[in-house]
Amino acid sequence: MTLLSFSSVMATIGSVILAITILLAMITIHEFGHYLAGKALKFKIEEFAIGFGPKLFRRVSKKSGEAFSIRLLPLGGFCSFAGEDSKETTVDGFNDKKPWKRIIVLVSGPLMNYLLALLLIIVSLLSFGQMLFKVTGVAPGDGQFAEYSLVADDLITEVDGRGIYLTTDLMSALSGKKEGDIVECDVIRGGQKMTVEIMMRADCDFKNSEDTGKLWRALGIGTYEAEDGKSYWAVGVENYRFGFFTTVGHSFVYSFKIAGTIFKVLGELLTGHLGLSAMGGPVTTIKLTSQIASQSLQNFLEIAAYIGVNLAVFNLLPIPALDGSKVIFCLIEWIFRKPVPRKIEAIIHAVGFVLILGFAVLVDVLQFI
Repeated sequence: MTLLSFSSVMATIGSVILAITILLAMITIHEFGHYLAGKALKFKIEEFAIGFGPKLFRRVSKKSGEAFSIRLLPLGGFCSFAGEDSKETTVDGFNDKKPWKRIIVLVSGPLMNYLLALLLIIVSLLSFGQMLFKVTGVAPGDGQFAEYSLVADDLITEVDGRGIYLTTDLMSALSGKKEGDIVECDVIRGGQKMTVEIMMRADCDFKNSEDTGKLWRALGIGTYEAEDGKSYWAVGVENYRFGFFTTVGHSFVYSFKIAGTIFKVLGELLTGHLGLSAMGGPVTTIKLTSQIASQSLQNFLEIAAYIGVNLAVFNLLPIPALDGSKVIFCLIEWIFRKPVPRKIEAIIHAVGFVLILGFAVLVDVLQFI
């Protein structure tokens, strides 16, 4: 029992380290994007740091004067430009550069996150195949429900002409359909691609992106009772290999689908259709990432790509302290040829940073209430 407990603890520690490594890699590649763009556009860089907090290692280039450091807390990092945090415009400082140059530097971080995520998706889909929803059981039905129905082992590729990658894709394709409506569904059945007609077995009036029960019921998916005594929907996923060029094309679409999901969830949060408990802060992110990434190499690639797209999209949102907000200030300066007073901009970003930290803590706390 002691050996088993020790093994479990070590496995948990290993999973957490794996999750932190994914997050650190994504943050580092983000900052490296800023660094590369800054170097290309002749910005003066003071320090490139991996992690936050006390320095564990620091080296200064004699040629450029740039410092490289590794810090204690592995949940962040930064690329510090000369004059970036100054409340006034300084000679040859970050704020002294032309607005369009600053915009390029700012968006290069999220762009690097996206490009790495896209690369991981391509590698995953080429190596393991694309994960498609697989019907493992169909609910009993009479008459037309039985005639216009999916069958066990169907792999769903399209619904109503829309490619299916995520449950939100199914919801978007079926939203507004009523019980009895006929929908065309492209499936892979017995290794053959075909188009079948299925009849909706329930109204598709989804409350939010988590209302998957109504989705599976409408599609006629059955249920089964597991060993724990609970009932689950008879639907899973199965890898399917498409051709090389199709896979690359699907990789781009998949990355856009992930980004779209982020906007959909944010919209549901703002409209009250989804509660804050559906969100997660750093602790929740590390917990879920460790659980998923440790299951298989494919899951590792998938969750790393998902985090990468999330970071890219989130950092481009016009929220104070994030890259997107700084881009807005640069655009204002570019259009009106006069910057917002640096002191006011600095205060806005500082307040935004505090609010982001507070929100991150709040959504983590809600997970334990």
